[in-house]
Amino acid sequence: MDDEQRRQDDWAKDRKNRLPTFTEVLSRRTRPPVDLFMFYLFLQREGAEDILDFWLDVQQHENLCRAYFKDVRKSGRTIREDWPEYWDYARRRGSIYGTVVGLNPHTGTKRSTASTGDMLSEQDRQNLAATGDEKAARSPSPRVRSVSPGGITAVGTTEPPRSTTPFSLSGRTPTLFKRASRAPTIIPRSQAITRQDLIASAERIYYRYLSPAGNTPGSTENHEIYLPPALRIHTFPLSSTHEPRSQNEIALMAQIPDMFHAQKEYCYRAMEQDAFPRFLRAKAFGNLTPVSALVRLIAGLVILWVGLAVGFSLIFLDVQPKSKRFFLFIPYTLAILFLISHQYELDPVLVFLGQSESTPFRTLSIREPYVKKLLLGRAIWVSVLVAACSVALTMIFWAVPGHRL
Repeated sequence: MDDEQRRQDDWAKDRKNRLPTFTEVLSRRTRPPVDLFMFYLFLQREGAEDILDFWLDVQQHENLCRAYFKDVRKSGRTIREDWPEYWDYARRRGSIYGTVVGLNPHTGTKRSTASTGDMLSEQDRQNLAATGDEKAARSPSPRVRSVSPGGITAVGTTEPPRSTTPFSLSGRTPTLFKRASRAPTIIPRSQAITRQDLIASAERIYYRYLSPAGNTPGSTENHEIYLPPALRIHTFPLSSTHEPRSQNEIALMAQIPDMFHAQKEYCYRAMEQDAFPRFLRAKAFGNLTPVSALVRLIAGLVILWVGLAVGFSLIFLDVQPKSKRFFLFIPYTLAILFLISHQYELDPVLVFLGQSESTPFRTLSIREPYVKKLLLGRAIWVSVLVAACSVALTMIFWAVPGHRL
């Protein structure tokens, strides 16, 4: 625990004068309110947390594959001896596990950046189609097997409409009635990892995130993420219930370790370019959630209405002494504080207490050094603005001469 805390402190010192990068957030090197947990909550409010779940699940899948390759090498065998089909596939097309598998780093370790569809040879496509037809014939339930570029289902049931962007809110559950989120898949390692474990891991990812038919038969939840047509996988012909038998299935199994890498990279770029800048703006420059900011807007308008009503009553009833009008400073200060807090999505009182909201009206401590400095500077500016507006409004109502109607 002390070593982990020391590493966190070292990473925090490196970010003393800058905001964290997306890679640092994903690798859990940052602290609240810009850590991975807060980023997940941010995506959850937008109904787009599935894309982060997919990235984390694929990362877990790749870690499982690395552990399998390391176990093979520790047993004294080479990958070429244990899994010749994958060795040949990785040697021809490259692999992200090059150093683990033992490929020459100058000849075959760099993974191609082309899409999954582009990397498949004509023979691979024929194998995929043949194996998919075999599995569809064995399956008792109707399922979409192939989708044309225009979105028309070739065989199976009618395909539900897809999202048009990675962060589209169409078809999502409303935030106020959010389903309980599920943690990324974690496979307990109580024994040596087998290739069936790799198939089971890939199968879970496909049916949860990539299958047009949804998560499970009869499920009302939709976890399918948006992917460009070139990266979509329309069928998963292998099964975790039995080992590959045909030559086609054995050949396709060699693609399991690298199957989702291109999709993972696309999701990474989408989050880094779209969601992450908005997340930093919300959490590094503000400390309120949208619901909390909306409540402050409503409360500010109500209090301002009360303050104006009392102020005009004191003027038109010509209440004496005139110094009583100075008490208007209280409702005006509260109203302007709430209204400006809504505008900036920042509550200076919470900042001075070192707190930032994680969910509506629930806070956690601000521990990221540079973020704390940014929020403190903005909180001082907001406080000065609130004080100036409150004093100006109070003095206006004090200076107006009374006139009894």
